Amino acid sequence: MQSIEEKENDLIEEFEWIEDSLDRYEHIISIGKALPALDEKYHKDEFIVKGCQSTVWLRAYKEDDRIFFEADSNTIITKGLVAILVRVMSGEKASTIINHNLEFIDKLDLRSHLTSQRSNGFSAMIEKMKWYASIL
Repeated sequence: MQSIEEKENDLIEEFEWIEDSLDRYEHIISIGKALPALDEKYHKDEFIVKGCQSTVWLRAYKEDDRIFFEADSNTIITKGLVAILVRVMSGEKASTIINHNLEFIDKLDLRSHLTSQRSNGFSAMIEKMKWYASIL
């Protein structure tokens, strides 16, 4: 299993050749389209990430000593953003999720390509994932 740093580096390599903002959005959307479907039984209020302009459902569960995430959204760009976070943080130990800085976000300059509302929603997704890690 890859470390969180290796997963971040893979994402950085994947995005580094994409210079155009529109192409970055398209790639984020394609990542979202590849996200496995979230079972409809988790499309409930208790799984909604508060603070997102779009609706984002986020579920977490623990297997052995690792936390896994599943997610969905009602908009394609937001689904791509949550898919990126799921890809990086799923399968990690709780302490890693809680304490890791997610440096890939700054290295990819992801926030500069988002509206302020989407950036706030992105932060809310990260906080919800860290919260899940703290309670599981």
